[in-house]
Amino acid sequence: MAAQENEDGSFPSSGLLLIGMGMGSMEGMTQAAIDAAKSADHRRYEAYTALWPDDELARLEKEVGAIERVMRPEVEHPEALFSLAREGLVALLVVGDPLQATTHVDLQLRAEQAGIECRVYHGISITTVATGAVGLSNYRFGRQVTLTYPYGDWIATSPLELMAVNWSRNLHTLVLLDLDPTGQGTGEQRPMKPADAVHSMQLMWKKLDLTADDPISEDIALLAHKQAVVKGYMMQDIDELQVILCSDMGTVDQRIVTTTMGNLADEPGGRLNCLIFPAGTSEVEEKALLRWKRSGE
Repeated sequence: MAAQENEDGSFPSSGLLLIGMGMGSMEGMTQAAIDAAKSADHRRYEAYTALWPDDELARLEKEVGAIERVMRPEVEHPEALFSLAREGLVALLVVGDPLQATTHVDLQLRAEQAGIECRVYHGISITTVATGAVGLSNYRFGRQVTLTYPYGDWIATSPLELMAVNWSRNLHTLVLLDLDPTGQGTGEQRPMKPADAVHSMQLMWKKLDLTADDPISEDIALLAHKQAVVKGYMMQDIDELQVILCSDMGTVDQRIVTTTMGNLADEPGGRLNCLIFPAGTSEVEEKALLRWKRSGE
């Protein structure tokens, strides 16, 4: 159901409200989202896909009422949320836009299947803010990826492979950074810093480099194409790859830096960071990126 109040301006007496919190401050939320949060009997803050600064969350809590933090298990297994939503109004507050993550779309569908009314209050998302803020054309972005922490001996290479596919199509890549070293979504959040991202990229690069000289498959056309694309991408020097660091976007602490992978680890970053790897740039895009380049690089 579309995000809206009842015709008389009231809210339903029960159900689930998926509320977008925007990018990191109460000023970035819509008035409709704030009003919806105030109307709820129970407020839950989903704290495993992204985070707000603690002081901003405290400000919001003073405005709308007490907020309880929930993690991945409570959202992926929402029996407790649904039990509350059958008897009262439950607000699930999500950083950014509440339907940018598949987990929340699944929650919406499951609520509707369970006969629970679900309303959505959209918010500003990093997927639109970062791409425009740096000055790159939104039409020239390929599939976005998430760069994960290495978990023990397991190193995911799919983010780097997808970046290579985008690059082969002359498309930029937005890279979101993991904030959970455990991979469990249950707590101990530690958002990736630039140095963490460099480490993960280096591990992926090394793992794929071990198979760079393997014969290209002749059996499956798509696999063969992907192998060739990745091999072509990795002919570059990883340290010379251009990258744009975006920190604390949409907040007063927003910061953008154009640098290289070789220098990225020296950047402190912010509370939440993401990266953009540009492909070929137009004249306007090139001028836009120059604004964020450090002198001497």
